Amino acid sequence: MKIAVMGAGAVGCYYGAMLARAGHSVVLIGRPALVDAVKREGLLLESKQFTGRVPMQADTSPAAVKGAELVLFCVKSGDTESAGALIAPHLSPQASVLSMQNGVDNAARLSKVIGRHAIPVVVYVATEMAGPGHVLHHGRGDLSIGPSDSSARIAEMMTAAGLPSEVSERVFDALWTKLIINCAYNGLSAIAQLSYGELIRQPQVLETMRSLYDECVAVAQADGITLAANLWERLLDISVNMGAQRSSTAQDLARGKKSEIEHLNGYVVRRGTELGVAAPVNRAVLCAVLLLEQKR
Repeated sequence: MKIAVMGAGAVGCYYGAMLARAGHSVVLIGRPALVDAVKREGLLLESKQFTGRVPMQADTSPAAVKGAELVLFCVKSGDTESAGALIAPHLSPQASVLSMQNGVDNAARLSKVIGRHAIPVVVYVATEMAGPGHVLHHGRGDLSIGPSDSSARIAEMMTAAGLPSEVSERVFDALWTKLIINCAYNGLSAIAQLSYGELIRQPQVLETMRSLYDECVAVAQADGITLAANLWERLLDISVNMGAQRSSTAQDLARGKKSEIEHLNGYVVRRGTELGVAAPVNRAVLCAVLLLEQKR
């Protein structure tokens, strides 16, 4: 299959590399430094299962999606509309587009811009870029894919490439579940610049995380979302199972990049306002991260 990755950051590079290793034709669409490195030496993938260079195509132009049967849309949430508008004129009529992004409403926003259904996907992976053309994989890689005519075929292809995938009718419940976990960890991890395991051991953090969690659950339930009864326990397990990982928000802040905080805690605040549910702790974390972004 011919596959294009729009927004070749850590997530896009990992999935692109795994699909290329499985024999698919993959083009990464990203920044010049990444493109130059991949064209020169291939993408360096470093994981527990495999470390080596993966040859694939790379381009800086959104027009590189032309002819792709599958587009992995992996841009930051704040760039959804602008990036979607750039690829829209070049999409093949039969192309399937996967919204593989943090947040709850990206697929809907993307669908409006590209004029077709963008399939919502929940991505469970821990990755980071160690340098241009060098992606580190810390764990997982499974996907929960929303229903569509092509979803079953895509899930089968992903699973065959070592990326366990399922088609789920409850994809929005899963997106909200991931959002709540991100809201509890990401902003605090960014403010402190600590890994999950270090963060949770600091004074007042666990209590603050619980307040963030309770607010998110209240907004989700008001929005008609069904959540697992053991979600809090699952959330805490991350500080053990992924204790060395820093959030994507922390990584963005450390590199002087704009984070997705407005689409994480910020989304909870906005949706809560629409539904009449207050989220003051989420608003405080949102404010703190935005202030640090402005300072840096």
